[in-house]
Amino acid sequence: MRNDEQWMRAALQEAQAALQEDEVPVGAVVVKDDEIVARAHNLSRQNNDPTQHAELLALRQAQRQLGSLTGCTLYVTMEPCAMCAGAMVLLKLPRLVFGAFDTSCGCTGSRVDLTDHWFYHSVETWGGILERDGAALLTEFFQRKR
Repeated sequence: MRNDEQWMRAALQEAQAALQEDEVPVGAVVVKDDEIVARAHNLSRQNNDPTQHAELLALRQAQRQLGSLTGCTLYVTMEPCAMCAGAMVLLKLPRLVFGAFDTSCGCTGSRVDLTDHWFYHSVETWGGILERDGAALLTEFFQRKR
């Protein structure tokens, strides 16, 4: 399982930080050669910018640091949306591992899979890793809002 649970726990720490900041609790880490090279959590609400998803922030950070995402895996606590899936394809991300499925907006398997043979690059994708943990944070956040 390539230490997937270990790295997903790091992404869950980022999601917990988002929850503390009253953000939708999604966290992400980019791993290369068994090291975290980037980490982020959602900042959309506090920056009033819907593009500030954890995945995009972590991918940008990794791209700036490494220049290429060759050999990288993105771990994110919730299934990516169309915007984030598109970025993964454009950046030629080799591998994605996500936690909770998003049956309303997920674009890496639930609604559609934009990362698999739609475009010039496919992303190896695994979902459901520590799914309950990520889903629990999301449930807590939205219950607070009601």
